[in-house]
Amino acid sequence: MLLVVLTGVPAAAADNQVRFFFGGTFGGSTSIFEPDHAIGKLHKSVGASIVSLGNIFGVDAEVADSPGFFQNSDSANLVLSSRVTTVTGSVVVAAPRSKTEYGIRPYLVGGGGVMRYRIGTYFNVADQTRIVPTFTVGVGAVGFLTNRVGVSWELRRFESLSRTAEDSGLTINGNVRLSFWRAHMAFVYRY
Repeated sequence: MLLVVLTGVPAAAADNQVRFFFGGTFGGSTSIFEPDHAIGKLHKSVGASIVSLGNIFGVDAEVADSPGFFQNSDSANLVLSSRVTTVTGSVVVAAPRSKTEYGIRPYLVGGGGVMRYRIGTYFNVADQTRIVPTFTVGVGAVGFLTNRVGVSWELRRFESLSRTAEDSGLTINGNVRLSFWRAHMAFVYRY
C-alpha cells in the first residue's frame, strides 16, 4: 500500500530492482576517538538495495558495510578491527521513466535510518560499539543493458544525528558525530 501511495502508480507498473553494489567511503569526519586517524581515507564498501520506482517517485531500502573503516594500512595499527554498517530507507525522485526508458535515468535520493560503528583496539582500551540515527542524501543514475540487467552509479552523503555519548571520554564535547561520503557502482536486476 505504501508503495502505491509513494509512487503514484499501481505496484504492477512499478520498476522494481535489486542492486548489489561495491565502492568506497571517503571524506569522513567524526567526534569519535579514533587512534589510527583513518576516517578521511578511502575504505571499501559493499551492500545491497531494493528499489521500486514509479514514473517519477519511488522508495529505496539498503544495507551497506564498510570493514576497516577506522583502520590505516600504511602505519602501525592501534585499531585491530573496525566497521561501519548502515541500514537506511529513502525516497527517490527520478527523471520521468517515459522520457528515459532507453537511456540513463538520473535520480535524487534522501532518507534516514541507523548507522552502527564498531572499533576494537589492543587490550580493549578504546573499544566502542554504538548505533546512532543517521540521514542520507545523494544523486545517482541507472541504465539498462537489457530489459532486466543494468548498472547504476551513486554518490551519497551519510551524517549521524548528534547524540550524547554514554562514555564522553571517547568523544569530543561528549557528542557522537560521524559523517562520510560513499561512491559506488551497482549491478542491477529488474524483476
